[in-house]
Amino acid sequence: MEGQLPETTGTQPGTPVGSAGRALQLGRRPTMRDVAAVAGVSLKTVSRVVNGEPGVSSTLGRRVRDAIDELDFRPNIGARSLRRAGGRTATVGLLLEDVSNPFSSTLQRAVEDVAIPRGVMVFTASLDEDPQRERELTRAFSARRADGLIIAPASDDQSYLESEVRAGTAIVCIDRQARRLAVDSVLTTNVDGSKAGVRHLIEQGHRRIAFLGDRHDITTAQQRYEGYLQALAEAGLPVDTGLVLSDLTSQALAQAAAVQLLEQPDPPTALFTAQNLVTIGVARALRHLKRERRVAVVGFDDFPLADLLDPGITVVAQDPTAIGRLAATVLFDRIGGNDSPPTTHVVPTRLIPRGSGEIGPQKNLTA
Repeated sequence: MEGQLPETTGTQPGTPVGSAGRALQLGRRPTMRDVAAVAGVSLKTVSRVVNGEPGVSSTLGRRVRDAIDELDFRPNIGARSLRRAGGRTATVGLLLEDVSNPFSSTLQRAVEDVAIPRGVMVFTASLDEDPQRERELTRAFSARRADGLIIAPASDDQSYLESEVRAGTAIVCIDRQARRLAVDSVLTTNVDGSKAGVRHLIEQGHRRIAFLGDRHDITTAQQRYEGYLQALAEAGLPVDTGLVLSDLTSQALAQAAAVQLLEQPDPPTALFTAQNLVTIGVARALRHLKRERRVAVVGFDDFPLADLLDPGITVVAQDPTAIGRLAATVLFDRIGGNDSPPTTHVVPTRLIPRGSGEIGPQKNLTA
């Protein structure tokens, strides 16, 4: 009978009783059945209180809430979300290159700023430019019924996600377009941005401009190299392959590469660095060689404290906040039922002069 307290025969004072006691003894999380046992009410009454439904008296409601507090009960959000209209779980997955990178972390925050006011949780993971990891993580998020995925693709084929799209999972790709999969993309102007950065160095009088880039097989790295080549071609400058170094996947590798270039008999007078971690490694090399005021640098991607260095680092800045907000907005529009053809959205870069990119050519750099 509802309202009747469970029996306490055979227990010591202060010992949890019934199924609640067994829950604590077994080390498992308390359930709504445990709450019902402690409160002396039906399971349906507990469900109504937990879900904020009407039809429960203030007295019974107080008993249920007291039992919840006593047991430190937490509702199973996953199970509740599966009962939402349309089977939505109010979760989205965000798969980025590396969440420790300032670009990725800023983008993540922008996605959260759009998702959380909608009552949607964002679960984030790093792909580390690993195609197999991309597949494993997308499968994991899909198995947990995420309503949508925002992905910075690491592989050159996303067709394996076709079944997820047919099943109703919204997908938006950022930074790089999906391949063999028709979904929305949010990109930046990699070619034009790089061209603007290298052109800026040419305008300062530089003719020997080195290119230091990320992995050569990454689409964005290829596009930024293409911008470098186009800027040289437009200025009538030859490409010196000895000044092109790629696959600089860490700050340490970038630092070593910069030292190698600058210790040549005829070193470059300017460096174009095509990724923010590469730029940081190069800045350390210049500081180590005491040439930070003699060698010009323009980097692609901004990073924290770049403006506080001396000289400040001139950058071609992406807008990760705008990219993240736009990607999330497009994703929720798709989740909401927009079935129009996929669209590619482009967020422009901008050149930010801070000092390092305005240094003119210096003589006797190896002295």
